[in-house]
Amino acid sequence: MIVVFAMAAALWGIGIAMNVPRRARLYMIGLLYTGVLFIQIALPLGHPLRMATGQSAALWIFIGVFAVIAVVYGRIIKLLKDRASEKSASGAAPVTRNGAFSGTELERYARHIVMREIGGPGQKALRNARILVVGAGGLGSPALQYLAAAGVGTIGVIDSDVVENANLQRQVIHRDADIGMPKVFSAQAAMVAQNPYVEVLPYHRRLSEEIAADLFKDFHLILDGTDNAETRYLVNRLAVATKRPLISGALTQWEGQLSVFDPASGTPCYQCVFPHAAAPGLAPSCAEAGVIGPLPGVIGSMMALEAIKVITGAGQPLRAEMLIYDGLWGETRKIALKSRKDCPVCGGKSGAEFAQS
Repeated sequence: MIVVFAMAAALWGIGIAMNVPRRARLYMIGLLYTGVLFIQIALPLGHPLRMATGQSAALWIFIGVFAVIAVVYGRIIKLLKDRASEKSASGAAPVTRNGAFSGTELERYARHIVMREIGGPGQKALRNARILVVGAGGLGSPALQYLAAAGVGTIGVIDSDVVENANLQRQVIHRDADIGMPKVFSAQAAMVAQNPYVEVLPYHRRLSEEIAADLFKDFHLILDGTDNAETRYLVNRLAVATKRPLISGALTQWEGQLSVFDPASGTPCYQCVFPHAAAPGLAPSCAEAGVIGPLPGVIGSMMALEAIKVITGAGQPLRAEMLIYDGLWGETRKIALKSRKDCPVCGGKSGAEFAQS
């Protein structure tokens, strides 16, 4: 038996030295255990291999049962910890948002209410709004913060990632203590702590074709802060299918851009402007090309501003326009966007045609 334990320790040590993942090292130990158990059951009493590995199958079976119990116990503890994390992330109990604004809310949103373009009706529209933010990373972080601060009543956030150390240079909604926590729960905790008068709905999963349509129907407006082409085209396709306005932002290094895609209002969709994904290497991710820390804050805040304009009807949202911001040279410019009749998603239809489709 000592020989077997020595072999297990050697396998574990070699695995650590070779940077083998912990799960793979456990598999190696499991294979060793299976081999020893086979020897104890298959070989006759007195066989040298049985003598060298403990002589008793019952003892190894007991060890195996104990290991299984330990693994199950560990998983139960992890499940309980995860549930505790979710509860702690939810912060204070949801505040009732029906009826008139409370005195605290009126004071909180006073700078909005005194504005002619917003006023009381605009603030009430924000409280009744349901906005979904896809991605709780660089662009999602400031957008989520300002939507919550502005008093948007229900904010959904979907993201499958966890907070990493490399995120904290720009994803300011997350803290160092949140490393390892799912981004949606970290963001939820920060938003509710900042404004307990909003409801945050976290979806810790990757957006997929199977869930997107039903999810989008639960919200009035979609914000896309993702950083990969596949998800961007999926978000656009389902936003068009559910007739939801889409605010899309993108950035790299020193430059960012955003636009409001809303074919129901007679304006282009995302695929009208970008018919095909960029060839590999032409549009590198932030991890590959880098990004200056405050830039996501600039573009993400603009996305939140456009969302407020769409919900309240204030001003002129960036429909059929794209705003491009160059942080390195401090330049901002806008370009006009046009629908494409051959667009496979919206077909370039006018607002009335699209509404009837």
